[in-house]
Amino acid sequence: MKILAIGAFALASLVASAAAAQTQGPQNPGPVIPGVCVYFNQQLLATSTAGQSVQARMEQLATEVQGELAPYATAIQTEITSLQQGGQAADPDGARRTALQARITEAQTLEQTRQDELRYTLSEQRRLISAQVEPILVAVYQERGCGILIDRESVFILNPAMDVTEVVIQRLNTALPTLTFNRMPIPVQAQ
Repeated sequence: MKILAIGAFALASLVASAAAAQTQGPQNPGPVIPGVCVYFNQQLLATSTAGQSVQARMEQLATEVQGELAPYATAIQTEITSLQQGGQAADPDGARRTALQARITEAQTLEQTRQDELRYTLSEQRRLISAQVEPILVAVYQERGCGILIDRESVFILNPAMDVTEVVIQRLNTALPTLTFNRMPIPVQAQ
């Protein structure tokens, strides 16, 4: 099913991003450039307690959706096998094939709806995290005397003293230790 592939890809991306962020840098990272700060949002999403709770819950929701869709797949496969084994005699007027096609369409529609709901749910949880992170970033920006805040994804190597990500993660962990949520239906206007 597509949902497993999406979930596995998302998890692999987060793990790879976190691993890339923790690779060893040069022995002499160069000078700290006054006013230049760097922030890595992917690391925050992967390692903050709120980000980890979102990832864990999204995995649970994907498993629930898989459980919801599994009976469709089983019933469809059983009917396909039955029709193949029975040949023309199993469905002389084509009614079973028509019903099977309707069931397949229904299953595909449900799967697409659930995928959309999971994507929407994830985006809403990330939006909630971003809403909490923004004032923290502004405060850290001002405290550190940043003149520019650069996205870590745009920087290959940097002096770790210019990276504000850990401070932001610590403050987010205090402000938003976890998120509790269920799969969200997509609002009519967003569809």
